[in-house]
Amino acid sequence: MGRGSRLLANVIASQAALHRRFGGVVPEVASRRHLETVLPVVDQALSEAGTSLAGLDAVAVTAGPGLVGSLLVGVTVARVLALALELPLVGVNHLEAHLYAHLLPSEGAQGFALPAVCLVVSGGHSDLIYWRDHGDLEVLGRTRDDAAGEAFDKVARLLGLGYPGGPALDRLARRGNAHAVSFPRAYLEEGSHDFSFSGLKTAVASYLRRVEREGRAVEHADVAASFEQACVEVLAEKLTRAAAQRGVRGVGVCGGVAANTALRREVRARAVARGLAAWIPDPGFCTDNAAMVAAAAWHALARGTARLDPIVDPNLPVDGVDSGAGGTGDKPRNPS
Repeated sequence: MGRGSRLLANVIASQAALHRRFGGVVPEVASRRHLETVLPVVDQALSEAGTSLAGLDAVAVTAGPGLVGSLLVGVTVARVLALALELPLVGVNHLEAHLYAHLLPSEGAQGFALPAVCLVVSGGHSDLIYWRDHGDLEVLGRTRDDAAGEAFDKVARLLGLGYPGGPALDRLARRGNAHAVSFPRAYLEEGSHDFSFSGLKTAVASYLRRVEREGRAVEHADVAASFEQACVEVLAEKLTRAAAQRGVRGVGVCGGVAANTALRREVRARAVARGLAAWIPDPGFCTDNAAMVAAAAWHALARGTARLDPIVDPNLPVDGVDSGAGGTGDKPRNPS
């Protein structure tokens, strides 16, 4: 395990139960709960790490992309701590931080090495990134409409699975036949590294309406498994194909959807077929966590490129920028 990857504590305060009654994340509710929990989480992390505020060397915080209210809470608290302790404040790009989950002490990502082609796949993002070196990223492709995680959540709602939909759909799909329903695979034009899942989501909705009109019973597990397979095949194929074209040793997958069992299985199978290593962090490091943010900040500080005055940007792009850079970005996206 290299420097910048030793983990002393990683405390996560999930809001899933809070937002379940709304069927999705409510930004105002999320930011208020973030404000309520951020300092207790800091206290708990310090306690588990066996240290205190006086033992810190720097403060790291996500500057974007994400929900602006929650980002403002995090950056404000981090700024106050850094000023009071006279420490460097490092702003981190949320998507870049997900990449650094590969460097954490994780069985699924052992042996990770740069350069690599990585897939950041979550509720708000489906980005294919060529990670040449620390601070040197190139976006090869991204979603043109719905992100993969967004499609998972929407199909889960169609199947009455509630929120959060992705994990529930994953569990249901394990009981189904992935070849029961022939849903489309959107590979787009030849050579494209972009993704599109809007058509797949619409195909599932159309199938469910047709079955209902015909008076047949919906085999929910089969629909879930068939949708999931159509989604992960495209993700895994584009990832491993891009890696083979770039001549790298292996591929990485991170972000909330990287916890999906079918995606992990499909990526590993296609990587083996192409002679590539497959590095996928353990599920606990796939979802949002402070450890990945700290790892990204450590490496930015080590190479002397850390952004020490982060500006909140809910649309912060990952292409060609270092941790905490400003930017205009694409359409607003939700955090993973």
